[in-house]
Amino acid sequence: MVSAGQYSDNNCVTFITGGKHYFDHLLHLIGSAKETLHLQTYIFEEDETGQMVTNALVAAVHRGVKVFLLVDGYASQGLSRKFIFKLKDEGINFKFFEPLFKSRKFYLGRRLHHKVCVSDLRYAMVGGINVANHYNDLPDNPAWLDFAMGVEGDIVSELFVLCQKTWNGFQPLRKIPPLRNRPVFAIRKGDKSAVRMRRNDWVRRKQEISRSYLEMFNNASSHITLLSSYFLPGRVFRRALKRARDRGVEVTVIVAGKSDVKISKYAERFMYEWMLVRGIKIIEYNKTVLHGKLAICDDEWITLGSFNVNDISTYASVELNLDVKDTTLVREIRSEVESILTGHTQAVDENYVASHTSLLTRFCNGVLL
Repeated sequence: MVSAGQYSDNNCVTFITGGKHYFDHLLHLIGSAKETLHLQTYIFEEDETGQMVTNALVAAVHRGVKVFLLVDGYASQGLSRKFIFKLKDEGINFKFFEPLFKSRKFYLGRRLHHKVCVSDLRYAMVGGINVANHYNDLPDNPAWLDFAMGVEGDIVSELFVLCQKTWNGFQPLRKIPPLRNRPVFAIRKGDKSAVRMRRNDWVRRKQEISRSYLEMFNNASSHITLLSSYFLPGRVFRRALKRARDRGVEVTVIVAGKSDVKISKYAERFMYEWMLVRGIKIIEYNKTVLHGKLAICDDEWITLGSFNVNDISTYASVELNLDVKDTTLVREIRSEVESILTGHTQAVDENYVASHTSLLTRFCNGVLL
């Protein structure tokens, strides 16, 4: 197994878009499990999509698979006792990820924001997509824009251990629990990608995803594309972005035109003038809510997962990304993302900022600039 923080080369990566594409992959992972299945997510709802995934988990249990479902205690607190009792009664191992302290009106501590599924030691999927109707394609309800990566190869063992540790309250594991059908990956040379697992978790002093972004900002030579649902970079990120622009790096930020968190959108637009003054290109996506989180550097490597470019993801939540180095794959991903965005974006310029912000906001921006 590769040491934490290092790239492993023996992996095959698949880029997965949200909606039906994602949930077809998720159901395939659940359906292919033979011994263990870990599903960990921020939001799990009792709607049609949640019921569909639940039915697949129950079917896996009936095949003799040990199924572990871990959801965040804050974002998934709407799950009914009846639903939870049904999960447990069917044999699903279910837990809420608990904070440091909570009551009915108070919640203190980090949240489990990552979204990961690991099937045995063979397949895994990491992204930003929750289990709820918003993220699925339903009649008259197109999915929010989001992405994931499917992986097969050596990185899956690392993700499996992470899921086991998270389930067990981050107690150390001396070794990977034995599985009868440990896979041997014979991935063709042309299909191999270098992959590393990256985490943010302030309690465990993990800032790996933040370091990946700073590495990108500091080392990029040509261009950076950031797609972020709640783009509010902190001071450290802003300084690094400014240095990248000062070196002549082209920076494009793709953000939500429609957002599910209105106050976040207002705060984000507050930053538009700061970015425009520094020559950062801003694009709003407006077909559906943008919920994805990815960054591409020089068409050489990509980071993708649950991490939003803001201080909540940096300092407060448990986050999970995958970094991938593979020029051919990254170029294909860039092309696919551009195709998805075509016809559904609006470029942000000074006129747009003036028409969408108040005089007070523009005055405050002038003071900050």
